[in-house]
Amino acid sequence: MRQRVAVIDFETNGASPGGDCRATEIGVAMVEDGRVVDRFQSLMNAGVWVPPMIERLTGISNAMLKGAPPADQVMRDAARFVGDAPLAAHNASFDRKFWDYELGLLGLVRRQDFACTLMLSRRLLPQAPDHKLGTLARWASLPDTGRAHRAMADAEMAAHLMALLSDTLRQQFHLPDIDHALLCKLQKVTAAKVKPYLRELQAAATA
Repeated sequence: MRQRVAVIDFETNGASPGGDCRATEIGVAMVEDGRVVDRFQSLMNAGVWVPPMIERLTGISNAMLKGAPPADQVMRDAARFVGDAPLAAHNASFDRKFWDYELGLLGLVRRQDFACTLMLSRRLLPQAPDHKLGTLARWASLPDTGRAHRAMADAEMAAHLMALLSDTLRQQFHLPDIDHALLCKLQKVTAAKVKPYLRELQAAATA
């Protein structure tokens, strides 16, 4: 996929964005032609408390966030970095709601769709043991990107997974033109209908 795509990952102090639940770190891996060509990463201080369980999971402590730049500054910088690039994430429903919430606090609105490597891996890699990001990375021998549950490491891992998914489409279905729009369409196709759908695309591409 030659098109530039911004693969995003948030670390947060909870599951649903709101006054007491905010992003604590963001990582963005800018991908082009299957390679990470640029990166954006920052802790972000939104004035929220990180529970001990989350601190153990992510390694992000309340002390670290005290010295971090303000969340609004980080999100403005992240939005500028992403620009108009299409978006992707693993379990995109999670990252999308934090991206939209944090942008909303700045009076900004997302215009790009999110491709979801979790949904795509369920459709294209049904033989995997499960579809957690770490499991898929180990199973497919993807490059080691660092500590799991840190934003930049997870964003890069999801970027490598997206490249694998694109390669799978090329090799198994001989689709020459794989772009973000195709991934977004494919993730909405039910698992049972994926192969017939892709065969139709393959036939159209070779007609």
